[in-house]
Parts: sequence; structure tokens; C-alpha cells
Amino acid sequence: MPALQRFILALLKPIILGLTVAAILLVFIPEFRQGSGLSVNWLQKRDNPPERLSYFDAISRSAPAVVYIYGVSIDNPNPNSIFRGRTTERTNLGSGVIMNEDGYLMTCYHVIKDTDTIFIRLQDSRTLEAQIVGFDVETDLAVLKVDAKDLHVMPQVPKTGLRVGDVVMAIGNPLDLGRTITQGIVSRISRNNLANYFDFIQTDAVLHPGNSGGALVDSNGYLVGITNANFKTRGPSGRGLTTVDGINFAVPYELAKKVMEEIIVSGTVVRGQLGFVGNALIERKGMVVTAVTRGGPADNAGLKTNDILLAINGFEIEENDTGQALNMVSQTAPGTLLTLRIERNQELITLTVVVGSSASS
Repeated sequence: MPALQRFILALLKPIILGLTVAAILLVFIPEFRQGSGLSVNWLQKRDNPPERLSYFDAISRSAPAVVYIYGVSIDNPNPNSIFRGRTTERTNLGSGVIMNEDGYLMTCYHVIKDTDTIFIRLQDSRTLEAQIVGFDVETDLAVLKVDAKDLHVMPQVPKTGLRVGDVVMAIGNPLDLGRTITQGIVSRISRNNLANYFDFIQTDAVLHPGNSGGALVDSNGYLVGITNANFKTRGPSGRGLTTVDGINFAVPYELAKKVMEEIIVSGTVVRGQLGFVGNALIERKGMVVTAVTRGGPADNAGLKTNDILLAINGFEIEENDTGQALNMVSQTAPGTLLTLRIERNQELITLTVVVGSSASS
């Protein structure tokens, strides 16, 4: 082989080897292809932590719409006592939810009950005086109004589609600690015997005094209920009232929105009523009538104590559940004619009743 060829071959060998090594490095070390250079830890395995599960975005959308409520009352002692002329100031603490840009808020009635002046504090630190538009004792809801601009409105959807097991978060001002979020799941949404005309949302999200009137939101930050920390149960031997860990309640959003709209329009919530009470039957459909209001719609129609009510206007009363039927009556306009199918002394009877009115204001 001529000397020139040997020289060229000797020169090409390291070049070819270098190109081969470079190609291998580019294939197996991506940092070289990205131009980031070679890290001193390039031989170590990259350990990227998994993406964190967080509800930060949901809270960012919803929490600014939750306000703190301070209701100030002036308590006047007995004018005949030696302390006459003195007054004391009492402050109620609770939460509220901004429902629209017009300044309407929702809270619980027991938060603002018997208050002389109501103030709310926004998340941006503004303090505003609020006026009571109206309230509904049955649902323990109240509507307030403030005159302000640039309000952060709570995200809402017409139908929440809430299900047992859905993740929910309660936003409020418990014990005046400031904005606090607790998290849990929906434990129950069916009949819970806390009210005659509707079902509360039951959740294990923790509520304390001050949470009342705040927001229960889903994992996307949409409002699903108005929280109520006022429900308690009897203590041991039936003495006193106590809270139960893991069992808390909220008024469903759809009902709260309906109550708010009625209060804004008319100042009251009008429900249909028949003027009787009864207990659900356990092993068969229907409910047994335990009392009838004298002179009420049911009494005028001929309903009697111990009658078994089987259906209202064709709506059958299910076993161990009177809530749906009573809810149907409450949403029926006063003056409407309904038919009652009852069983009396093993005989089927049909009665016609005119729905009465029950207004809360």
C-alpha cells in the first residue's frame, strides 16, 4: 500500500470512530440533542415526582365569592333592673356566598336572625353594610343585598348532578379564623328526616360555627350547596346538644337558588300545604295520618286521623319515604285541586283537596 494511502487511512480511522461515538451518545443521551450540555449527574436515573393532586384551581375560582358576615345586635336589659339604660353589643359570625353581580348574597337565616346591623367582609378586605331582602325559616336561608361593584360571583351551573361519593369542599369562616377550606365526600343526598319538604346534602366535610351560610363546592369549584353548621343532636341521656363528627349538612344549590329567586321577586317563599302530618310506613307503601289541622285543606276535604294516604294526585308514596310526595305538594301553587287516594278501614277512598298556602318571610 502506498505511503499516501496509509496516511489517509490512518487519518480517517479516528474520524470515523469519533463520528460513531458521537452518534451513539446522541441516541442514548438526549441532553446532547437538546443542547443542554452534559450534567455531572447524567449517569444517574432522573426521578421526576408525580404530578400533585390539587384543588387549587377550584378554590381559586370559588373562594373569593365567600364572604364573612358580622351581625351586630343591641341587647337591652330589663328596663326595671338596676342596669336600665345600658346596652350591650352582640356579634354573630357566619359566612355568605355572592350569587350574582347585582350584589345578592345567600347565607343561613340563623346567622342574621335578630341582628340590627349586618356587615360583610369581602376577600379583598372591603367591608360593606348589607340589607336583609328576606328569609325562609323552613330552609334556614336568607338573602342579603350589598351595593358594590367588582364582586366575585360564585361559579354556578343549573344542575349540579351531585352524587354520593363526589368530592366536595366547604369554604367559610369557622370560629372567625378567616377563609378555611375543609374537604370530604357526599355521604347522602336522599331522605334524611331533617326537614319536611326537601333533602339536605350530607357530607363529612368538617363544619364549625362560622361555616354556616358558606359554600359547599365540587372538585371543579362549582357551588353545590349552602352549608349549615347549626344542626346538632342530643347528647347522652338526651341532655344538651352536641355535634357529631363526620356528619354535616348543606342545603342543595337548586333549592337555595329557587328560594333566593322567590325572595328577590316577592320577599317571601310561598309553599303549598294540606294541613296534616303523618308517618311513613315501613313494610308497605303509604303513610299513616297522625294529625289533621282543624279547618285546614285536608280537614275540609274529609281526611281523618289514622287514614293511610297512598297517593297524592297519582304520585304514589313509597315505602319509608314521605319526602317526595310532601315536596310535590309544597311546590304546588295554592288553590290547585289535588286528589288524595287513601285507605280507611280497608276501603279505598278518593278525596279532592284544595291546596292551601304556607308563606315564610
